[in-house]
Amino acid sequence: MEAIEAERASSRASDDEENGLTRKKLRLSKEQSAFLEESFKEHNTLNPKQKLALAKQLNLRPRQVEVWFQNRRARTKLKQTEVDCEYLKRCCETLTEENRRLQKELQELRALKTSQPFYMQLPATTLTMCPFAPCHASKVTSFAHELLAEMPGKVIQGIWIFVTSDMYGTFEE
Repeated sequence: MEAIEAERASSRASDDEENGLTRKKLRLSKEQSAFLEESFKEHNTLNPKQKLALAKQLNLRPRQVEVWFQNRRARTKLKQTEVDCEYLKRCCETLTEENRRLQKELQELRALKTSQPFYMQLPATTLTMCPFAPCHASKVTSFAHELLAEMPGKVIQGIWIFVTSDMYGTFEE
């Protein structure tokens, strides 16, 4: 209780000094700054007892320690806000680019929809007729369905499948 009263008396005295014309900016030594920084790393806020003990240790008024901690918390918050802002800017830029890409893709799809129907022909280097084509018809149909499944979203009105000589192994029973 005595520590709290002493701290309040010291704060009032320092407030009176700050309101007068003799107010000077606090200049800390390197040792004082380093000690305050280490204390801040441990606790970014101080209770009145900690503030008074720290002030005595550093030969400062409790109000000076209090203001230093307030300023340090404000700087920390400002730095974090700047980091968050940069992250959000990058996210926004990424989303903007993605939106442009999707808008372009949508325009292309709409143009495809209004233009001629899309036909797909599979390239065949050797156009031969499998002598067993009738007995492999279900496998050819299955193959065509697999090809279509690999192209979701594509409009295909016609598909030509040619059995080539290199496909015979695929359709063996």
